[in-house]
Amino acid sequence: MAKRPAAPRAQDKLIFLLSLVPYLIDRERVTVDEAARHFGLSPRQIREAVELLTVSGVPGDTRQYLAGDLFDIDWGSFEEDDEIVLTHRVALDDSPRFSAREASALIAGLQSLQRLPEFVDSDVIGGVMAKLARGASSAPGQLAVTESYSAHAVGIIRSALAAGHSVAFDYVDASGATEARLVDPLRLESQDQDWYLYGWCHLREATRRFRLDRMTELRETGAEVVFREADVVVPTALFEPSDSDRNVTVLVRRSVLPLIDDYVVAVDSAPGGPAAREDADVEVTATLRLAHHHGLKRLVAAHPGLITVLGPADARDAVADWAAAGLAQYRTTSGS
Repeated sequence: MAKRPAAPRAQDKLIFLLSLVPYLIDRERVTVDEAARHFGLSPRQIREAVELLTVSGVPGDTRQYLAGDLFDIDWGSFEEDDEIVLTHRVALDDSPRFSAREASALIAGLQSLQRLPEFVDSDVIGGVMAKLARGASSAPGQLAVTESYSAHAVGIIRSALAAGHSVAFDYVDASGATEARLVDPLRLESQDQDWYLYGWCHLREATRRFRLDRMTELRETGAEVVFREADVVVPTALFEPSDSDRNVTVLVRRSVLPLIDDYVVAVDSAPGGPAAREDADVEVTATLRLAHHHGLKRLVAAHPGLITVLGPADARDAVADWAAAGLAQYRTTSGS
């Protein structure tokens, strides 16, 4: 005689019900057959679970289950059309929600992620954005994230890496000069909001790092690379010094030093002398090594109010002129 299948454990039933509720809320209206296919169960098991759900809830102040303390469904749709529609849910609306501003920020980040080549056709990201919009405390603001050139370049470089092909592009270096480059791509990495290509530059005959947003006319050549990552030493630091670099002296908060560690070559004593506490977030004098003043502008802008340029004079002037030009744009826009 064949053995009867073992009944599902109570814990398994609870886990299933906890999964069923958000599933029904997310879809608003779903047929029994659709739910059965989603959970890999029979339609009969889904119906039994829905009926069990309608006698589940949270007791009110009287510690007794009243009508408003239980889940409820549209029984007409359930019995006549075999559709499940939640009409009342309990306890869930009391859970913390994202504010409209928080949801907008998360949706903007997901939109940026969705523009990367590997996520372009991802329905998962679209579903998460829809859930964030529905679950916020109020309607999030409408946002539109434009596609950057870097996102387009990532797809081309990843294709070249997979095929073992070199890439060609025009590159604007830190001094503002533009040169045509032929590069064997070795590695593609992101740092904060910037993407970088590490590759063997045939013009310099050495390993170099390139920022994708400084590239134009990027294309995959179709020619096989000469050097691969196993053939050369790929730098681990974000900034690689050269003989043409310049030293800049800055006054900076100690807590900022780890964030600009790739550029720091020396740190002097904090005000108060060597006896100043090492763990105190005081200002210290540091020497930075940079390829050009453009990089210094980016560092100062990334840490507003935390880095003060002390010298040389042309470095101070470059940052001051850049800040004044930015402020002038706001004045022009406001008409003041």
